[in-house]
Amino acid sequence: MNEIIRKRKSVRKFDLTKLDADTLKNVHKQIENITPLFPNIRYSIETAGKTKGLFNIKAPHYLLFGSEKKEGSYENIGFIGQQMDLFLSGSGLGSCWLGIAKPGKKESSVLPFVICMAFGKPAEPLHRSLSEFNRKPLDVISEGVDERLEAARLAPSGMNAQNWHFAAENGKIHCYWKKTNSAFSFITNKLSRIDLGIALCHIAEESRDFHFVKDADAPVRKGWVYAGTVR
Repeated sequence: MNEIIRKRKSVRKFDLTKLDADTLKNVHKQIENITPLFPNIRYSIETAGKTKGLFNIKAPHYLLFGSEKKEGSYENIGFIGQQMDLFLSGSGLGSCWLGIAKPGKKESSVLPFVICMAFGKPAEPLHRSLSEFNRKPLDVISEGVDERLEAARLAPSGMNAQNWHFAAENGKIHCYWKKTNSAFSFITNKLSRIDLGIALCHIAEESRDFHFVKDADAPVRKGWVYAGTVR
């Protein structure tokens, strides 16, 4: 398994000193080399020095993710953003998804804001051991056998809810997200779809060849929304 997947963690305490120009240049270079889940969906990634909102985390820098409103846009942002998360962790920098934080000032992007990520030098341990992961057992979030599912299990998710389900069969992985009808369903369903994109990034990291498509033969799972199939 990808070494960073096995030891990454969400960093919530940062050294508030701004990163040097060379480090930020490498971050922007990585942004330019991102591989989207859906190439036909326009997205944007901008850096900022401030965000606001509930459960905000103080950090020297933030990534602001924007996207056109289109089917699959949230999964796409999760897939894109987690590539940045793994890159930052592998570069000695801490990062943390901020599910309900907002830009600190008017956005310059022409695309609607989706979610942000704090990053910078960590003021706490950057990595952890595999035994320190607090995750649901594999048989709770999936069925069938595919070695890539363990990487998906270790992926971060909002409130650590892991509102995803995977069904592996014949080299395929059918992917689902949990839909809720609560008073906060707009937020929870959005985050569940972003979280699925995050898990798909981990699956892609463990795949020699990765394709995510709709499969007419994908099984129906009561209480779950089918998003697509890895093959």
